[in-house]
Amino acid sequence: MQTEMEMKDYPLDFRCPISMELMTDPVTICTGVTYERKNIEKWFFIYKKKTCPATMQSINTLDITPNHTLNRLIQAWINKQQSPPTSSIHHHDFISLLSTLHSTPFKVTSLKKLRSILQTGDHTKAEFIRSGGVQIVVQILVQILVENSDFVAFRASEEALGVLHQLPLPEVEHEKVLEILTNRESMMSMVIILQSGSAEARLYAITIFQKIAKTDFNWNSMIEDQGIDFFKSLLELVSDEICSKASSCALDVLIEILSSSKKSRLRAIEVGAVSVLIELLPESSGSKCEKVMVLIKLMCESAEGRMCFVEHKMGIPAVSKKLLHVSNTTTKMGVKILWLIISFQQSERVLEEMLIYGSVKKLVALLHMEGRSSTKEKVIKMLKLHANSWRRYPCFPCDLKEYLGLLLSS
Repeated sequence: MQTEMEMKDYPLDFRCPISMELMTDPVTICTGVTYERKNIEKWFFIYKKKTCPATMQSINTLDITPNHTLNRLIQAWINKQQSPPTSSIHHHDFISLLSTLHSTPFKVTSLKKLRSILQTGDHTKAEFIRSGGVQIVVQILVQILVENSDFVAFRASEEALGVLHQLPLPEVEHEKVLEILTNRESMMSMVIILQSGSAEARLYAITIFQKIAKTDFNWNSMIEDQGIDFFKSLLELVSDEICSKASSCALDVLIEILSSSKKSRLRAIEVGAVSVLIELLPESSGSKCEKVMVLIKLMCESAEGRMCFVEHKMGIPAVSKKLLHVSNTTTKMGVKILWLIISFQQSERVLEEMLIYGSVKKLVALLHMEGRSSTKEKVIKMLKLHANSWRRYPCFPCDLKEYLGLLLSS
């Protein structure tokens, strides 16, 4: 169901306050707040929390009760979304609504109404853009820069992001829209919300950043302004174990930024990105594992990144474990990481860890790949350069000694 509705903007009351995703098995706890069952059970029984995640109120009982009424409402809403729309808002209606939005003191309520209207389809979003809606909503967003201590202004800025995140940014025909969303004030406002906003608003912000990352936007000035704080916020989202969508978006944004700028890599390394990513690796799988490995590889291309990797006790064990276990992309990235480490940071400890944690055994296994490839060539070079060192260790497998002997003589 989540996959079918992925592009829809679910009503707030239908989302789990923990993951911000549409609930499929809603349950209510003693504070009266409803959560997705698997998320609140994880909060209670894995993280051992005795508070309500939404209110942080202490609770005396961990009892949960199925919320059948809300479940029926969610199902009815889904069925309605799958039906063709019966009407759409017209240009003059949008002009009237946006005029009211500009002047009303009740901006949060008006923005929620606008967000609901935009859910009706692409035609409505296009009409919103043509009516100058982006400019008006961004004016509300950037008020956070001058009124960030005002709770009402902050909430209005969060709701403004709720409207803007629905726009199909990479596909919009109007370059002016991208220009408005990526100007300095807009970007600074989104970074503030990424740092201090609600879980829902942070998801909106990182979703917009992900869309911007798919364009040819130059991140350099943004990194100059907000580099350290921005990377810290991205790494917090990357580590989010509950909202997988936010974590995935943050990884995409990091890959785009670090791929295009060596200076940005140094900023990320400075705030501890290498350690964060290494510690994420053991529990990651699939595309998340691939993205984490790509980021580690990018940072290991610098001396500072390699130093952080070698100094982390989990570095070589974590990368070694993923070789040949997740995907071809993960294995390719893992070989590149080991090649960078062993080429520039080689030491007895590094060579020993590669042997103890299975890197060498897997490198030998990779020799059996058919044909020639840059990955296989790196494997051969590593084995030829260090086979003699590895063969001296008592823990070196006997069956590999002869194999490496033949390799060295070839």
